[in-house]
Amino acid sequence: MKVIKEDDLDKAIESLNKGNLIIFPTETVYGLGANALDSLAVDKIFAAKNRQSNNPLIVHLKNKEEINKYAIINNDVERKLINYFMPGPFTLILQKKDLIPSNVTCQLDTVGIRVPIDKIAHKLLEKLSFPIAAPSANKSTKPSGTNVLDIIDDFTDSVDYIIDGGDSLIGLESTVVKVIDNIPTILRPGFITKEDIEEVIGKCHVSEYLFKKADGQVESPGMLYKHYAPKTECILCDKEIINDFIDTTKKVIVIGHNLNITCYKYYDYGKTFEDIAHNIFKLLRQADRDKADLIIIEATSIKSLGLAIMNRLIRTCNYNYKRYNENS
Repeated sequence: MKVIKEDDLDKAIESLNKGNLIIFPTETVYGLGANALDSLAVDKIFAAKNRQSNNPLIVHLKNKEEINKYAIINNDVERKLINYFMPGPFTLILQKKDLIPSNVTCQLDTVGIRVPIDKIAHKLLEKLSFPIAAPSANKSTKPSGTNVLDIIDDFTDSVDYIIDGGDSLIGLESTVVKVIDNIPTILRPGFITKEDIEEVIGKCHVSEYLFKKADGQVESPGMLYKHYAPKTECILCDKEIINDFIDTTKKVIVIGHNLNITCYKYYDYGKTFEDIAHNIFKLLRQADRDKADLIIIEATSIKSLGLAIMNRLIRTCNYNYKRYNENS
């Protein structure tokens, strides 16, 4: 694998045209990309990530005007969501057209469509004659990649080029929405929040699986029960009882904000939801490199962007959540 900059996009384009994989930056996280119309290239994504065959990919387009080539917009609610939130960190589940190979969608008749706003991703897509199918650039179940250093060792033998765009601006994957009975339903929360969607549409539901285990076929990435997890065991813990789970004879790393903690190492994930979203995946990867025995992560509220953060952390910790008030 070679690390290239924005000025060398032609090398990445040549690789994609040959049916190979690249890694590219977006405003959310880095993506592991292939020609979305080439089923053999798409198969390479699943192999490189060790990704389950029931976990569909998202198709990235250069602009929202291209959506009609690859998917069917069925109603005014879908149209309004596209107009308000694309381009941006937003994915909409739509009825797919036959141009999209079935392995992209894991045999579903729907496809996740996204138009990234990141300037490098946009420039790359503008130069291509096809869309890019891409999940996050990480081995399956592991934390998503938000910078080149965290990704490069995972895909040395399976990816030709990684385009270095610096740290991801947001740090969490896109919000994924499906319109059900004319009401947007969030399948995977992200930077575009429930409140943002309600301002546009007036009503928005959230999937029952945001904090529950989903097995079998899923319609959106990020819904399977274990995801975003480092190798080290993690627990999610309310601030008030973190000290109860620290064993000072072991290498316990705590990730939170403004905590008075005695432990092996302490990482501050920031004060705001935006800080936490930006920092959490790279801190989890750092904790793995520090060879901790246990990682304790401070829980947040589920208001606004906190919903997306807690959705990721629940899966990071494999649903091991220690609450201050178990009845809450």
